[in-house]
Amino acid sequence: MGDLIQHLREGLPANAVLTDPDVTASYANDMASFCAAGAPAAVVLPRTTEQVQHVMRTATALRVPVVPQGARTGLSGAANATDGCIVLSLVKMDRILEIDPAERIAVVEPGVVNAVLSRAVAEHGLYYPPDPSSWEQCTIGGNIGTASGGLCCVKYGVTAEYVLGLDVVLADGRLLTTGRRTAKGVAGYDLTRLFVGSEGSLGVVVRAVLALKPAPPRQLALAAEFPSAAAACEAVRRIMADGHAPSLLELMDRTTLRAVNSLADMGLPETTAALLLAAFDTPDPAPHLAAVGELCTAAGATEVVPADSPAESELLLHARRMALPALEALRPATMIDDVCVPRSRLADLIDGTAAIADKHALTIGVCAHAGDGNTHPVVCFDPADEDEARRARESFDEIMALGLELGGTITGEHGVGLLKKDWLAREAGPVAMEMQRGIKAVFDPLGLLNPGKVL
Repeated sequence: MGDLIQHLREGLPANAVLTDPDVTASYANDMASFCAAGAPAAVVLPRTTEQVQHVMRTATALRVPVVPQGARTGLSGAANATDGCIVLSLVKMDRILEIDPAERIAVVEPGVVNAVLSRAVAEHGLYYPPDPSSWEQCTIGGNIGTASGGLCCVKYGVTAEYVLGLDVVLADGRLLTTGRRTAKGVAGYDLTRLFVGSEGSLGVVVRAVLALKPAPPRQLALAAEFPSAAAACEAVRRIMADGHAPSLLELMDRTTLRAVNSLADMGLPETTAALLLAAFDTPDPAPHLAAVGELCTAAGATEVVPADSPAESELLLHARRMALPALEALRPATMIDDVCVPRSRLADLIDGTAAIADKHALTIGVCAHAGDGNTHPVVCFDPADEDEARRARESFDEIMALGLELGGTITGEHGVGLLKKDWLAREAGPVAMEMQRGIKAVFDPLGLLNPGKVL
């Protein structure tokens, strides 16, 4: 370890290499439950690409594993340290290097916080759509690593659709530039997309060229109450089949509604089985809201309440953003699933999750990006209670199995990390796993980058 620290400090400022065990322990894990974390040998906080290259050259020379990290808001254990590793925290590389309104791009370092970028481009009349629930804390590098999504994905798509090009430091310290700055480009294999969602297992992103959109008008929302999840999901199906393009289409089940009321006293309808929130950001959203309201009523909604103003819409959307903190307040710990299914099977997933909760005598609330079928069942439990923790883990696995049975995927936006490694193999199959391991071997032949994650 002495050699490692000495070599690291030869190319880094003294305050960029942390070795105090109490300090390094605070970097050991992200926000996932049931994911082991080791003790890092050092935490490194580089500020430049050259410093990242020095870290990777040192790691390769000494055969030391490296775990890249952002803000550690992830939910799959992808940022968890391994024993004796270098934790490579990129949060100090937080500069917005360029915003170009004509080209509609931003060039940023990986430590830029999502909300900071969103506000910066808004000053130029532009919009960076991906908006994970943790957008006030999570970084662009972390968003790229996990291919994250957010509330707006139903209309605007996920992170992968906004990453035009990358600078990536490879395992041996070489700098790879992928992609482009142009609106179009199809030269060669799409290496940029390969890195998006790779969870730091192929290289370390040090710069990103991101596509931007013109800022849309402020959205207006409506809330629709339903007597069953099936009725709410039928409304979702009708809205999408009818050709509407909502900027947001979110669902909360009864358990989630009660949790939000308990935490924030928002007056949400606790007696309803499901609440659907729909929003439009068109110049004149009123006709779209009216049409969606009619579809909700036809699907069985007991009440439809459109917002009268953007401020009222924000109150409705705040309730949705409060869903996870509210569920987290119910028990000492939560385990957040991330199962995406076809829209036509959304009700089956929600009802099946309720049955799993009853079977294991657990509280499991479901909130969902209903417009794209991405559900977040949140298992609430006490990790100090061994039996309850066991039931929580079993319920989590049963929900993932249910998602696959319904033709879905084990993760829509949170990534694989440690938490879902075994499930990836079940979903992808042996041929796909062989190809993925082959790609990993090309980029990281010594297996030093985020070992034990994803594959």
